[in-house]
Amino acid sequence: MVGVYKPTANDLIKFSMEIVSAEIKTDPQQSITAFGQAVAYRLFSAKSYIAMTSAISDEDQSRLESLCMLFGIGLVIFSLDPKSPDFKISVRAQRLLPDMFYVNEFAERLRNHNREVFNHLF
Repeated sequence: MVGVYKPTANDLIKFSMEIVSAEIKTDPQQSITAFGQAVAYRLFSAKSYIAMTSAISDEDQSRLESLCMLFGIGLVIFSLDPKSPDFKISVRAQRLLPDMFYVNEFAERLRNHNREVFNHLF
């Protein structure tokens, strides 16, 4: 999932746009896959998160929290109950400068794939 944090017309002080990405996993066995994907997203994102189900084992969650802290990835834990997902931030993502080559590559691929979504985000 990708979103863009950008100033609104009403903001008195403007700031640079930031791409924020998240890898969402509902399978508790996919924590390492989620981590690898979130690290890859850092190439083009100012912040990158993993959203992982609370069904993850305590041992895997502890390991994932440590990896996220080391690499600046955010970690959100949530319940699989769609009526009450109870999102909890376990680790906050660090704001990092993305590689502008990959930012532009991502933007171009998105524009070519779905111009409407590209125009909405950027």
